[in-house]
Amino acid sequence: MPTHSERRVLNYTPEQIFDLVADVGSYPKFLPWCANVRVVSSTSSELLADLSVGFGPFRETFRSRVTLDRPKTIRVTYEKGPFKYLNNVWTFTPDANGCLVDFFVDFEFRSRLLQAAIGVVFNEAVRLMVSAFIRRAREIYGPPVLGAKAGASVAGRTVSGSGA
Repeated sequence: MPTHSERRVLNYTPEQIFDLVADVGSYPKFLPWCANVRVVSSTSSELLADLSVGFGPFRETFRSRVTLDRPKTIRVTYEKGPFKYLNNVWTFTPDANGCLVDFFVDFEFRSRLLQAAIGVVFNEAVRLMVSAFIRRAREIYGPPVLGAKAGASVAGRTVSGSGA
């Protein structure tokens, strides 16, 4: 079952990064694998969304429940679709240089074929996704201004990660 954990320091505020990640409806604009999003219901603390994603020849739609605790945590749990389970957690912690972002995802597909296919490219796909969020932050908020050096890119490292 693919899992991935990553920790990054981004030179933006926790509120800025939280708002960017919570804006699920905008995902098709910047996430390469996200073809469509339909927000089914939304409150200030939770939303239900159908995401259509594609990688290679595979196209799937799934529903997730997104719990929002601004500006600290975003939790994503699986509701229905091609997964046996899906757990995704983002945490945003104030840091001297901006925001410490912890990202975790763990899932398993019902289909062994789909599971095998994603297992081969999983870590790279997650890295591309995290990079897409960083690019989106620059597009929305401009160059980073927090941290030791104004305009510094990302000071970050992967703390753990494993594929299939």
